[in-house]
Amino acid sequence: MDGRVCLARTDAERAPLVRRLGRIEGQVRGLRAMVEADRHCLDEIQQIRAATAALREVGLLIIGQHVTVGLDLALHAADRAAVMADLERVLRAAMAEAG
Repeated sequence: MDGRVCLARTDAERAPLVRRLGRIEGQVRGLRAMVEADRHCLDEIQQIRAATAALREVGLLIIGQHVTVGLDLALHAADRAAVMADLERVLRAAMAEAG
């Protein structure tokens, strides 16, 4: 563990993340094409907002997975304090990004 909760995702847990990231890549490519074509700024901003919202959703999925694994570990691990400290670090990092 090394003071950090590390996930070993199953294919079923990884697949929705990879799928969403693929869509985000498409959104970013679309944004680049918009910039290269000098599209209206509002169109570009809407595309940025869509990509940002999609990234936020991926982040929430990742946090959810981390918290689920971390809480399970905290219930069964000898070093509960280290697990809880890691969960707090992850949540603090997520909140800092949101602000």
